[in-house]
Amino acid sequence: MDIFVMDPDDDLTSEKLKEFLDLHAGRIPRYQKLMKMYKGDHPILHEDKKEMGKPDNRLVVNFAKYIVDTLNGYFIGNPVKTVHENKKVADKMKEIAKRNSQNDNNAELSKMCSIYGHAYEFLYQDEEANTRVTYLKPEEAFVIYDNSVAQEPLYGVRVLVDKNGRKYGTIYSRNDERDFSTNENAELIIEDVGKEHYYGDVPLIEYVENDERQSAFENVETLINAYNKALSEKANDVDYFADAYLSILGVELDEDTIKQIRDNRVINLKSGDASKIVLEFLDKPNADETQENLINRLEQLIFQISMVANISDENFGTSSGIALKYKLQPMENITLMKERKFNNGMIRRFKMMFNIPTNFGVDREEYLNIDYIFTRNIPNNIVEEAETAEKLAGIASKRTQLSVLSVVDNVQDELDQIEKEKEESEINSFNRDMRSSFSGNDVMEDGQE
Repeated sequence: MDIFVMDPDDDLTSEKLKEFLDLHAGRIPRYQKLMKMYKGDHPILHEDKKEMGKPDNRLVVNFAKYIVDTLNGYFIGNPVKTVHENKKVADKMKEIAKRNSQNDNNAELSKMCSIYGHAYEFLYQDEEANTRVTYLKPEEAFVIYDNSVAQEPLYGVRVLVDKNGRKYGTIYSRNDERDFSTNENAELIIEDVGKEHYYGDVPLIEYVENDERQSAFENVETLINAYNKALSEKANDVDYFADAYLSILGVELDEDTIKQIRDNRVINLKSGDASKIVLEFLDKPNADETQENLINRLEQLIFQISMVANISDENFGTSSGIALKYKLQPMENITLMKERKFNNGMIRRFKMMFNIPTNFGVDREEYLNIDYIFTRNIPNNIVEEAETAEKLAGIASKRTQLSVLSVVDNVQDELDQIEKEKEESEINSFNRDMRSSFSGNDVMEDGQE
């Protein structure tokens, strides 16, 4: 999916904005289709009904949701750790994260990226001048980039629609924000005077799943639809066999006899030449083996092409060590790419936060000293992690040692707690020495007396 670009020397006029809004509107059907796939509203549910009397099962196996939830559980099931060496800065970052429920925001952003291929994060100041962060779906926002090699954001546009279907919203530049609306003549009107903000950049950040902005399941969408169809037809065949017609040739039966056969499940024919009477069920040709081969092949391809591990497979749970790493390698590959893209968005987030003087009170370039630590959500061997951390002693810093431990949620908090316990231990040791010293002097004085 191509991005929206324009020359940075050009003004964003009403005519130019309308062009971008129309392009954005053309993407809405795709977004809606992808969300329907994730929610289980698949095309097979909307196919034409079959002829009267024929089985018409519509089974949906929601691989789209499985792929998205499994990938994001692996990627961000453990919250991202943000670490800064300055304790004042680290404490403020922790406060802002709590105020914004940042772990939940990150998880939702990551999930929306996997569904749509991209999503947006929006920064704003609340009534108490606190920096707030929330997420936006791509249906309601887009970013316009410059046409340079760097492709830096020029404008962020939030799009809303009123009850009459008219579009309105806000345009965010690097310095200010301006509202726009649509009048009765369907003409776009942009405010002449904007409201200044102090982020130093466009406060609408695009997070992407990959450079192509493809959904995590978009490459296997046709395979998912084929799987649903194959499984539904198999269920139809089961119904066919359950409702098979009984063929009786060589004798004519009246209505009462047919009713007795149907009700009592007994066939007792008294007339006709028995040697010429044929009784058999009319069956469709049995394609069970072919269907099973197709279903198994489709399932295998869905996980292979999406590169997401089938952790529900019974053989997956019995794997360990290097075998488990090989099974997770394809998912790790796409997760590493997703991590780099997500990391870029977080850097822009904190760059703008540090540009607000009241947030951190330090040099605005300090955002470059933030470390972002992503921990995969897999069963961890704490003993192995502890051994690794111990072997890093004397080679790496205490911060790096603690960062390899999955049981440590916040490295800075852990460092603070270690320092606090160290100080308490020193105070307690000093008190014990003093008590011991005073106790010894008292004994000597008593002995002299």
